[in-house]
Amino acid sequence: MEKEQTVQEEKGTQEEQIAAAMLTLEKYVHALAAQAGEPEGYAADLWERICKSGGVLQELAYYHDYGNFLCKYQVAGCTLADILVWQVDHFKAYLDRPEEMNRYRQQRLLLTAFDIMLKMEEDPAPYLAKMREETGTDFVDKY
Repeated sequence: MEKEQTVQEEKGTQEEQIAAAMLTLEKYVHALAAQAGEPEGYAADLWERICKSGGVLQELAYYHDYGNFLCKYQVAGCTLADILVWQVDHFKAYLDRPEEMNRYRQQRLLLTAFDIMLKMEEDPAPYLAKMREETGTDFVDKY
């Protein structure tokens, strides 16, 4: 009887820990969205979509805890870091239009990377094409 009670208590504790962790991550997404100037609806939608993706959720949890990408989860061979690098490279073309850039809004750049990865789960082809074709201006003979 004691063993059964202990197992039930551990399950309860484990479920409580998971619920607390999920709440922490949800608040984190909402805080990032607010800092990025995104509306509350954006944060709620993004959080809902993240919850449906175990891989992206794990990446978010790791980023929250360590401030770096885990880069364990991939979609079509791309990690969050790959998406982030592409975004930075792509937005170099907009250096003369800083108001349109994520460069000055780290939180927006981060959220956009998560958003793109979630969209890539649905259909990676358009994003892979963009990553190949839409690059910055640092390439010889680009322009």
